[in-house]
Parts: sequence; structure tokens; C-alpha cells
Amino acid sequence: MAYTITDDCTMCDVCREECPEGAISAGDPKYIVDPDLCTDCASCAEVCPVEACVPVE
Repeated sequence: MAYTITDDCTMCDVCREECPEGAISAGDPKYIVDPDLCTDCASCAEVCPVEACVPVE
């Protein structure tokens, strides 16, 4: 299951730098997760200060 980024994202860049797969990139108006690259490691969720990184339901 991949992660996604909610509208709460403030584009602080913490999650993008933490992602070991490079699955997170800048979008408009928030970061986006490439589900083909995401390995469900939860690194993004662990560091997100606004809890915007969540598993896809």
C-alpha cells in the first residue's frame, strides 16, 4: 500500500528528503507521492510535522 500526501501539506521538504526511494516530488500546491516508487516504508509519515503523509486507503 502506497502513501499519499493530504492537503495539510506545507511543502516543508522534510518528507521528500527522507524518502529512500525518491518517490516524493513537488506538486502544486503540495508534494505528491509516485505510487510506483513508494515501498510503504512510512519514512515520510514518521517525519512529517503536520501528519500529511498517510497510507492510501
